[in-house]
Amino acid sequence: MSKIIAIFGAGSGLGTALARRFGKEDFSIALVARNAERLQAMAEELAAEGIDAAAFPADLSNPADAAGVVQAVKDRYGRIDVVSYQPLPGGTAFVPAAELDAERLSHWVNLLLLTPVEIAHTVLPEMTARGTGGFMVTGGFTAADPQPFISGIGPAMAAIRNFIYSLHGEIADSGVYAGVVTLSALIKNSESYNAISPEQLAEITGGTTGMHVIDPADLAETYWRLYTDRTQIEYRFPTPALN
Repeated sequence: MSKIIAIFGAGSGLGTALARRFGKEDFSIALVARNAERLQAMAEELAAEGIDAAAFPADLSNPADAAGVVQAVKDRYGRIDVVSYQPLPGGTAFVPAAELDAERLSHWVNLLLLTPVEIAHTVLPEMTARGTGGFMVTGGFTAADPQPFISGIGPAMAAIRNFIYSLHGEIADSGVYAGVVTLSALIKNSESYNAISPEQLAEITGGTTGMHVIDPADLAETYWRLYTDRTQIEYRFPTPALN
């Protein structure tokens, strides 16, 4: 039986690259995101490359739906061996901390904290019983390096980062890996990247402090290494400078 990776927040950048990298290792791919038409197109593209993939449309901003979509994947494939959770929002999600209120924050808490926690709660018992599995979350740099005027998503991402650190310490001895990838970069070919004009891209990436652009295939290779090595709790790109 093939192993199964469920990619939550599957998109044209990292999601597709992860599907190809894990598909290379004979994983079947469960693609989860809100846009059903786009997901189906991704599944068909992967199938044309010889990778077994299926689309599971779901609104990840609703934690109450998490158990249902996990069950839908299990109904199709029988199990989930690896979860990758990465519904990465664009930069427009940033809000100054002084302007943030509970209503505005609740969306990001649902999407970036409560839903992945509920998914973990649903999949981990079977993973730990089998003695193998992986649960990986992607976040942005403000989770680990908060800055003025770019709050909003940061508090929610910081919370899931905290959760993953605790989770790793609890489940590593059972053979299940938990890890977090923290990025200060644009992912090439992602929806956010493709929405930026060449002029905006040059401005964003220009100068010594400009944003990096990372190849999703390289990032997917990092995920595979994290999952197979099972020792590194967090991968940060770029690597923080030593003080």
